[in-house]
Amino acid sequence: MREVTALSEPSVLTLSELLRTFRTRAGLTQAALAEKAGLSEQAISVLERGTRSRPRMDTISGLSKALDLTPAEADQFLAVARGKGTHPRPPATTSDPAAEAVPTPWQLPPAAPDFTGRAAQIDAILSVLRSPEGAGRPAVAIVTVTGMGGIGKTTLAVQAAHKLADSYPDGNLYLNLRGYGPGPSMTTSDAQRQLLRSLGLASDSIPDDVDEAAALLRSQLAGRRVLLLLDNATDVAQILPLLPGSAGAAAIITSRGSLVNLPGARQIRLDALSESEAVELITGVIGQDRVAAEPEATETLAKYSGRLPLAIRLIGGRLATRPTWPIRHFVDLLEDEGRRLDSLGSDETGVRASIASSVHSLETSDRDLDREAAQALPLLSIPDGADLLTAVVARLLDLPARRTGTILERLVDLSLLESVAPERYRFHDLIRAYARELAEQTLTAAERDEALARVLRFYIAVAWACQAITHPGSPRLPLATIHDDHLPVFRDGEESLRWLDDEQRNLMDRFRQANETSLSGSALIPELALAMFGYHEARRRWNEMSELGEGALVATQHRRLDATTAWLQHDSAIPEAENGDVATAVDRITTALAMFRKIGDLIGEARCCSSLAYLVGLLGRLDEALEYAEEALRLSRLIKDTTLEGVSLTAVGGLYDRSGDYVSADQAFADAVALAEQTGDRRSASKRYINAALSHLRVGRFEDAALTVTESLRISGLLGDLTAQSEAHHLLALAIASLGDYGQARGHVGAGLQLARRRRDAIREGRLYLELARIDAADGKRREAIDNLRRAIAILNATSAVQAADARALLAELESGRPFTYTFTAHSL
Repeated sequence: MREVTALSEPSVLTLSELLRTFRTRAGLTQAALAEKAGLSEQAISVLERGTRSRPRMDTISGLSKALDLTPAEADQFLAVARGKGTHPRPPATTSDPAAEAVPTPWQLPPAAPDFTGRAAQIDAILSVLRSPEGAGRPAVAIVTVTGMGGIGKTTLAVQAAHKLADSYPDGNLYLNLRGYGPGPSMTTSDAQRQLLRSLGLASDSIPDDVDEAAALLRSQLAGRRVLLLLDNATDVAQILPLLPGSAGAAAIITSRGSLVNLPGARQIRLDALSESEAVELITGVIGQDRVAAEPEATETLAKYSGRLPLAIRLIGGRLATRPTWPIRHFVDLLEDEGRRLDSLGSDETGVRASIASSVHSLETSDRDLDREAAQALPLLSIPDGADLLTAVVARLLDLPARRTGTILERLVDLSLLESVAPERYRFHDLIRAYARELAEQTLTAAERDEALARVLRFYIAVAWACQAITHPGSPRLPLATIHDDHLPVFRDGEESLRWLDDEQRNLMDRFRQANETSLSGSALIPELALAMFGYHEARRRWNEMSELGEGALVATQHRRLDATTAWLQHDSAIPEAENGDVATAVDRITTALAMFRKIGDLIGEARCCSSLAYLVGLLGRLDEALEYAEEALRLSRLIKDTTLEGVSLTAVGGLYDRSGDYVSADQAFADAVALAEQTGDRRSASKRYINAALSHLRVGRFEDAALTVTESLRISGLLGDLTAQSEAHHLLALAIASLGDYGQARGHVGAGLQLARRRRDAIREGRLYLELARIDAADGKRREAIDNLRRAIAILNATSAVQAADARALLAELESGRPFTYTFTAHSL
């Protein structure tokens, strides 16, 4: 070692300090020294931490050779290792930085004593940053933890860093980069100076140039096993000059912004806590006794907190300082979304301030995209619904789809939105609440309503496009007034139906929202209901058809929309008929018939007559039904509507079946199918086979019903129509069970159930469970039958009151112990 000036008060040099000094001078990491000396990396780490002060002689000999010590240095090293004599600590000189005494920083904040959950994320961090024994790393190990403000990034990072203390014996550095407030973010230069001072450098020795300081920082970290925790970073540009340059040191970085372009980093994105984790965290803050006394209120509290750790701690802190408050009282305060943020901290540590700091960073950015994203945020919060589809948002913002997608992705980068699937985004509840505050502050009520109207117009245009594909002959299509030149491109009807499947929940939420605004009396509501007919009929969404139709009929009362009103009146009967209330359906269509006759609409008249022929026949009024059927047939031929002619022939066939004239019935059904086949309308052909099978079932022609519905199953399979396939399996089960083959019937029920679940057809699913219960009961499987009836009731209670009542009646019968014999009944349909 070079000659150095003695300290005025020499202190005793320890083995760990001497070994670190020699290793640093040699420019070796612990892993490199271990390999060169034939030792394990753990052995080097233990010696440098000072937890082993009497190593074996062969270890000292191996280290002396690996470190290339002079004879005098080897003697000194051996003497200190054996604990003999006092050897002064050599002070560093300005001419030999490598020989300086190395400070050991331990800067981590304390770990949270009530840290909850996040086990998978902790394991992921440890798997990257905790090397296996004896294994060296080829490069610096880096983990990034990103997510919205208050999601618990820092708490997680600190927790993981404490668990890694043994892997980084040269210490740890912590730096809050203040990327998202409060106040301005830390400059890279200031961050470098703070890190270098923490490593023992004097301020006047640190260069002002960022690149020079970065090089100095990498030099100081070289060969040291140090863990850096860079908290609350702004972006990659801020942190790159702060990172180590060689293996041995590592970094955990937290940020609200995306850091995906940081080379070689393991990316961890935090979501909200699970419900159980949120409750556990609340318990840790306010105590088990209070939670046990009000478990349901605690779960609701976790929900209103958005399962956000910051919000939970703020809520818990208030409750902890108010021991006499019931949890339910705080729940009541949070129920009002408009006041929720007020209850989650009002200063710079609160949830509102946390979200506001992210928005402020966009508003004050030099980038046009950032400012556009900030302006878009209030508008994005306006529509109700679970998520936001890019195509819908493009209409909401009145921007091209590509620019809209860029804005949405920028908001994701800042953790103000979550990307839940390609082209689909979601707000965290508390961010939506903040964004709605902004909307109320910056937009008038009229502007907010117009934004929602743009969304509804887009849905209407898509629904008309869907109906044009699935029901090309629909008499409703000429009533369309809303079109869009930038709709999604649908290859076929099934693709258009799937698009509406995915948006159905959002659409209904936004329809209900519109009914609470100035849009409730607008022409948008009835046109939406009319446009959605094709989807509702194809997917058998009778509850949604009913709800939209009721709201639409109210809106048409204030407008002269005679044809629209008549069609909505006609369509309002369909859910009633499908759910078993035939009498109400007859009344509604009779009213619609009068409306169509008043305005001279022959197409509407013919449709009403066809529908009445079917429904009145179900009520047993066969002569009246036949009159309606013949009138429908006459009108359809008069207006040359082959689709309606086929529907009317199907109705006539059903009536002939009911009167016992099976030959005439089969001829009418065959003619109806032939009309569909002549025009290439396979969907109508499938539907007419279904209707013929239904007619055969009602009159006990079970074998004929099975043959007929098999044709429908074949065609619907070619079309990929899962809804029609599910219905066909249902009817096959009815026919085959009526013939006594319960095993085969049960198989068709199972196939129908699988398809109904895929299509989210709750009514069909409930009815199939009811049918399965009847089959099980007849087959001697009473316990299974009762279980299936309870499943049916749980579903049908929310979808069909009439069939739910049938299921409850059968349940009572089976629980009474009375024997059950399978017979076909009309309510099975």
